[in-house]
This record gives sequence, C-alpha cells and structure tokens, in this order.
Amino acid sequence: MRERSLAIRSFTDLANPTRFVALAGRLLPWLASLTALLFAVGLTLCFTTAADYQQGETVRIMYIHVPAAWLSMMGYTVMAASALGTLVWRHPLADVAAKCAAPIGAGFTALALVTGSLWGKPMWGTWWVWDARLTSVFILFLMYLGLIALNRAMDDAGRAAKVSAVLILVGFVNIPIIKFSVDWWNTLHQPASVLRLGGSAIDPEFLRPLLVMALAFTCLFFTLHLAAMRTEIWRRRIAAMRRQAARGAASA
Repeated sequence: MRERSLAIRSFTDLANPTRFVALAGRLLPWLASLTALLFAVGLTLCFTTAADYQQGETVRIMYIHVPAAWLSMMGYTVMAASALGTLVWRHPLADVAAKCAAPIGAGFTALALVTGSLWGKPMWGTWWVWDARLTSVFILFLMYLGLIALNRAMDDAGRAAKVSAVLILVGFVNIPIIKFSVDWWNTLHQPASVLRLGGSAIDPEFLRPLLVMALAFTCLFFTLHLAAMRTEIWRRRIAAMRRQAARGAASA
C-alpha cells in the first residue's frame, strides 16, 4: 500500500507543470549525454562491422532505418497513452505530451520512409511499392501531419486536446496493422527478424550495432520529447500572461 501511495503521489506531483519543468531540467543534461554516448558507440559499430554478403555496404542503412521505424510507432503509442490521460484521467500534462510527440514522431516516420526507399532501390529494384507495410507507414506519416495541423488550426486549446485525443485513439488501429502487415499479407518487405518467436534471425555481428542504435534513437526521442514539453509549458505560460495583461489593459 505504501509503494502504491508513493507511485500515485509521484504521478500527481508530475501533474504540476512547475515540478515537471524542474524535473525535466535535471534530467535533460543526463539524457542528452547518454544519447550522445550511445550514438558515438553505435555509429562506431555501424562503420566497423563487415558488409553483408548479399546487401553489401547498403546493410548499414538498416542501422538507421529500423530504429527510425520502431520509433515512428513508439511515438504514436506515446501519443495514444497521452490521449487516454487526457480523456480518462484528465492529466494536465497529457495534452502537452501528445502535442509534443507528434512532430518528433513525424520526423522519425519521414526518416524511416526515406531510408527505406534508399534501402529498397538496390534490394528490390524500385524506390517505392504500394504494399501493406509501406502504405500503412505512409498513412501513419499523414496521420502525424494531420494531428499537427489540427493542433495549430484550433484556437481553443481544451477543445483541440479532446478532439486530438479521440482522433489519436481511433488512428491507433494502424499501429498493429503496421506491425503485423508482413504476416497478414504478401509484401516485398521482409518479415520481423529481431523481435520474433524463436529468437532473432540477424547475425550477432549486425544485431549488436542495431540494438545500440535503437537505444540511441530511443534516448533521442525522450530527450527531444522532454525538451519540447518543457518549451510548450513555457509557451503556454507566456500566452496566459499575455492574455491576462491584455485583459488588464482593456479593463483599465
């Protein structure tokens, strides 16, 4: 019971924007340093491992493409969890988390699409095919852009938060479609080879740099997300102060 009460208290404390900003300020230098270290190790491993006997040097694109694809789905999952926080728990920072995750998720999705095309040309002989995996990821990218546009188009922040939360949860159905599309339909895209029953199908020489780069990209996501949330909180505070000053000037 004591541990549960401490967890609830910590969750409640983070609902306070001032405490969250202070915590983010303490965590960001450590997260940024860890991200830089992981990228240094990961990139070193990427360029020192041997080329693949089939793919040649193009196998190195995998170390960027695969983590970016994972993060594109994780970003939307973070948004879906935040949407639940907005609609169910009314967490004050849930909308901030969802709004700030959208541009980051869109960036990773765009990176996954571009690197996938660069990888697909020498492997498949074409830059793009409208198969299930590629099409569902492209739809994910459009969903990110639509949510970003919606947040910028609506002046009422509270209404925008609720509408966005509903749309995010409806769109979450695309995430399992992306994940299992290679199993449900015939596609050019290779099936899951890292996280699968029976263990990874990738040789350890290629798996090690891939996992390090995945950790680096994950830390980069949370570093950018924390920084963006802190900036958004400051932006909302400044906007509130300006509105209050404008009301004061109007009533004077």
